[in-house]
Amino acid sequence: MEPSPVGFGAGSVPLLPREQMVLGDRETLCEGFCMKIFPASRFFILIFPLFLGSCFINRQSSGEPFSAKLLRAFQPGKTEAKDVVAKLGAPSNIVRLNEGSAYVYEHTQGKTAGVFLLAVFVANTDQRADRVWFFFDKNDRLTHMGATLAASRSEYSMPWEDLYDDLPSRMEKGAQGESEK
Repeated sequence: MEPSPVGFGAGSVPLLPREQMVLGDRETLCEGFCMKIFPASRFFILIFPLFLGSCFINRQSSGEPFSAKLLRAFQPGKTEAKDVVAKLGAPSNIVRLNEGSAYVYEHTQGKTAGVFLLAVFVANTDQRADRVWFFFDKNDRLTHMGATLAASRSEYSMPWEDLYDDLPSRMEKGAQGESEK
């Protein structure tokens, strides 16, 4: 089928059937425009995300947290091993000693923060634990206990931050508290 001219005079445009015109326009458009623009845009699409920074945070924990109030309820000489298990559940570990045993309870909490920029990735994890030791005599009666409650102090931070910069002041406060007793 021959295209019929549209218009008047020497500059008339031939009229094409609709299917041929649409397909022809797309082919013509893609031959010029797509080949020149898309290679550059593909490069941009692939490279641009590398210049974007991204960050993430994560928190993980295991075991049940302890409270100082709950721990004060256990009295040496009065509390039995079954009482501790009834209130705190199964211990993380049981250590057999010559004249008794020790029950260990643990709760850990970790916080991670990270940054990705270009090809550099930095991250830091601060993981701290609550750890309680209960010592029992051969009759399963509590003789003494020790606790470290630090899990709640875990922080999100970057590797260049000093998380323990307040440690000397905390140590002094703890020593002052013990001397007052």
